[in-house]
Amino acid sequence: MKKVEVLIIGGGPIGLACGIECEKAGLEYVILEKGVLTNSLFNYPVNMTFFSTSEKLEMGDVPFMSISHKPTRPEALEYYRRVTKKWKLKVNLYEEVKELQNNEGIFSVKTSKASYQAKNIIIATGFYDLPNLMKVPGEDLPKVTHYYKEPWPFIGQKILVVGAANSAVDVALETWRKGAEVTMVIKGEGIEANVKYWVKPDIDNRIKEGSIKAYTNSLVKEIRENEVVLDTPEGEVVLENDFVLAMTGYRPNFALLNQLGVTLSLDEKRQPCYDQTNQESNVPGVYLAGVVCGGLNTREFFIENSVVHAEHIIQHIKNKSN
Repeated sequence: MKKVEVLIIGGGPIGLACGIECEKAGLEYVILEKGVLTNSLFNYPVNMTFFSTSEKLEMGDVPFMSISHKPTRPEALEYYRRVTKKWKLKVNLYEEVKELQNNEGIFSVKTSKASYQAKNIIIATGFYDLPNLMKVPGEDLPKVTHYYKEPWPFIGQKILVVGAANSAVDVALETWRKGAEVTMVIKGEGIEANVKYWVKPDIDNRIKEGSIKAYTNSLVKEIRENEVVLDTPEGEVVLENDFVLAMTGYRPNFALLNQLGVTLSLDEKRQPCYDQTNQESNVPGVYLAGVVCGGLNTREFFIENSVVHAEHIIQHIKNKSN
């Protein structure tokens, strides 16, 4: 049983920021990451460009140099690798948290590789690991994916892109430019207003000219081996289809919060209860950092406005110990 002062769940940018603050404070800690370093960023599309500038993503006094003022996925992966190396952060990769227990203020944690005891737990799990499912027949077919890496598998294929936010727009444009026949199905009136400002005119014009077909105010009703069924204002539409790219968004790992007894709001946001001055949840010793704080509202917190969570948390832990 390994004993630490702080156990950090999640090896993304915010988890690393928490590790840096632990190093500064001299606290014994460990960061547990179930996948690769910054696993969420690794799962982003290969050619993705960040909305934020590189300066806003910096942490730990490590400069973030990128070719453009908005960095790419490979540049971000390399940057956070350098951050981890410079601070010699204690990160255990490919170690998934399986069970959490609160034993009168001492937390027991079982993972896929070891067991731990911790006085404090920081949940910085992000949200990219668990996709929002459409819950329609055929969603489990091999041709359906909730993750997108690159356009090459879809050359010359009939694809359906589900969604109207940044991910869906990037997928639609990139696959279309490589020769896919792209159709979008959009739940609302059209492309979302907060899509990256340099991309939105492009997708709007492709839809307007008919290069990319879009069904608005529509939903996927069923997915079949060689076709999809849409529910549209004009009635049911059946399309020939080779692949479905469901860019339907993602959600936090509520299972971890439930195991610890963190209260969630009863509205549609399912936002966890926490003190915004120090990030401590309703469970003493359990802290929330990063996008997990927003619950299902995953557009409120980003790397650039969540890095400060790490400093607030570790300062609160230090004050409790004094």
